[in-house]
Amino acid sequence: KIKADKKLLVAANMELTDSEAKGFWPVYEEYQKDLTAINQRIGKLIESYAADYRAKSLTDEKAQKLIDEMVAIEKAEGGLQATYAPKLGKVLPTKKVARYLQIENKIRAALKYELAANIPVVQ
Repeated sequence: KIKADKKLLVAANMELTDSEAKGFWPVYEEYQKDLTAINQRIGKLIESYAADYRAKSLTDEKAQKLIDEMVAIEKAEGGLQATYAPKLGKVLPTKKVARYLQIENKIRAALKYELAANIPVVQ
């Protein structure tokens, strides 16, 4: 449902011509597939932290692993955009590439805000 809603949101805001859409949607789907892998890493990180938080078993060593994975995930997200910007540039005008990346960033920011609001800080 979220993926379908997201695709509708992107479609409504991209204002693609027929020829742009033909090139854009396959790249979009590939991007979403790679983004899903990052989201799965985030989910595993949250699950790991939640288990330690509930059990009050978060050690400095575990906290360091959380930090390392958090930083690696952030790098992966940035790398994803760096990888896809040129691919998008082959099928869209530059302003529409910027628009799409901006839409993705806004959606990610909203999701991260929701996560941050619901994940307790380390004790």
